[in-house]
Amino acid sequence: MIKFIASSTVIYKNLLALNDVAGTNTSQPILDNFLFEISNNKLRVTASDLQTTISTNFDIESDSEGNICIPAALLVDSLKDFPEQPLTFLIDIDNGSCEIVSDFGKYNLSALNADEFPRAISIENPGKTVVPADILALAVKNTLFAVGNDDLRPAMSGVFFQMTPENTTFVATDAHKLVRYRRTDVKSDHVAEFIMAKKPLNILAKSVLPSADENVSIQYNEQNAIFTTERMRLVCRLIDNKYPNYEAVIPKENPNHLLIRRATLLESVRRVAKFASKSANQVRLDIAGNELVISAKDPDYGTQAKETLRCDYDGNDMTIGFNSRYLLELLNQLDAEDMRLEMSEPSRAGIIFPAEVTDEHEDMLMLVMPIMVS
Repeated sequence: MIKFIASSTVIYKNLLALNDVAGTNTSQPILDNFLFEISNNKLRVTASDLQTTISTNFDIESDSEGNICIPAALLVDSLKDFPEQPLTFLIDIDNGSCEIVSDFGKYNLSALNADEFPRAISIENPGKTVVPADILALAVKNTLFAVGNDDLRPAMSGVFFQMTPENTTFVATDAHKLVRYRRTDVKSDHVAEFIMAKKPLNILAKSVLPSADENVSIQYNEQNAIFTTERMRLVCRLIDNKYPNYEAVIPKENPNHLLIRRATLLESVRRVAKFASKSANQVRLDIAGNELVISAKDPDYGTQAKETLRCDYDGNDMTIGFNSRYLLELLNQLDAEDMRLEMSEPSRAGIIFPAEVTDEHEDMLMLVMPIMVS
């Protein structure tokens, strides 16, 4: 018999952080469960879908030791309705049962042998680096939205981590837009690269990083990566593919520079885009002198819109078209009051930067591919 006592809110909060992984692999019923490991007044709980494994540990009161698997969905659903109080868990491994005793009554769940639960992998001779949790959270936030969903391009379905002794670069693209987020204050002893899929990145951002106090340790090889904080551990399978040469699509010579308030451009594009063709979502930018004309039309429905904005512009008169959806995604994500749009010619990508650098260690670049203006 295993017995332990835990705070209802503490255990619920910790299990909720694992719930996006548990029960998502329907091929193995054991993965519908949490693995409970009780030892030295600590409870370690693990969830896995084989591709991603996440675990958390926290303090409990217990004189027992042992492991058991408990149904994840029913346990989380039950715990959310308890006010703060101590809960007593009585686990009978031989009979496969778990009884929870609260101030209100008793509740019984089935339990499975822990030996059936897959063990988390370990990495021999891994590459290692340490990243402050807040910087890693910022890197994920600035890139995850730009990840692609094309199954035929698996490399683009994740964020590219590129670590060197000089800096660390995070890249995401869906072939229509691209984000390159670089940190000069995050470095590795040697050059290393890997692609991390969208699901474990979402879990990392949602469940692991918010609870991390300071640093995140990252270990990796060609197949897997492990992210470890004081309280949580995330193991994920990496995307086995070569990332495209993203630097090749970034125009190096962009003599035409437009400077404008980000919110002003965002709001104007949002209004005008409602009148664009639903097939292309095209907005047209005509730039001459210090005047920017944003327009859109849908010949099939006879709708059109045009707005004129003041801007600071240095370059040749330019007419360029963009898919409004991709442009709006980038403008929404950019954290800057003023922005700079650099262009070379109408057939080449537009490059978006924050107008002012507020963090000397941060280098943010966004790219949006053009649409041929009819």
